[in-house]
Amino acid sequence: MSFRLSQRDKDIIAFINQFRAVDRDSLVDLFFKQLKSPVNACNSVMVRLYRLGLIERTQQYSPTVYLPVDAKIKRNSQKILHFLSILDVYKQMCTYSVPKNVTVEDKPTGRKGGIEPDLFCIFKGSPFWIEIQRNQYSEQKMQAKVNLYDEFFFSDEWKALHWQPEDRSAIFPSVILITPVRYAVSSNHIRIIQVANIHELMEKYKGASKQTKEVRSRTTSSSGRIKINLT
Repeated sequence: MSFRLSQRDKDIIAFINQFRAVDRDSLVDLFFKQLKSPVNACNSVMVRLYRLGLIERTQQYSPTVYLPVDAKIKRNSQKILHFLSILDVYKQMCTYSVPKNVTVEDKPTGRKGGIEPDLFCIFKGSPFWIEIQRNQYSEQKMQAKVNLYDEFFFSDEWKALHWQPEDRSAIFPSVILITPVRYAVSSNHIRIIQVANIHELMEKYKGASKQTKEVRSRTTSSSGRIKINLT
């Protein structure tokens, strides 16, 4: 059977492969929003791709959730909710600026037992590792997670990661904890940002930017660049 895929078809398949689980409404927002009947258009395309065997789907959720063809995820797995949480964070970011170098379930150490952030991306010009906590954990467990980032910081392996800038010094990403609970965790070496969602992060950024502008307006000259602190 021969068939031709449009560029949008290819982009949708690649996006599902990247995020592992994508709900129909997210596909509408990201790929069909500009059309007159976005939901109908999305449904039509997804049914076609499913019948062609290019994607899988589960109707355990409403709206339907689409999966890669080689997905090793049970159709009723809680892992699907985990991937949908990652997708939701990505979509929130897109309302401000489309992230670059996006990696779902990043494994920068390349070995078991190292840091395994849910998401890596470069957002508004800065690199971030993002941990999404859907459940509440003990502060000891959360500090142990932070300690792994400290260990990786001292390894210097991060300086050779593929996304590092070639024209300036390597940057260790800030770590964002997406959590409704604030944990008493700390690091003397890396920036830890705790927020409930990306919208709260951006509100903090706006507040810091406003404060910085006020300081600059009162300063006639400055020998150094003001650094905005999101924590």
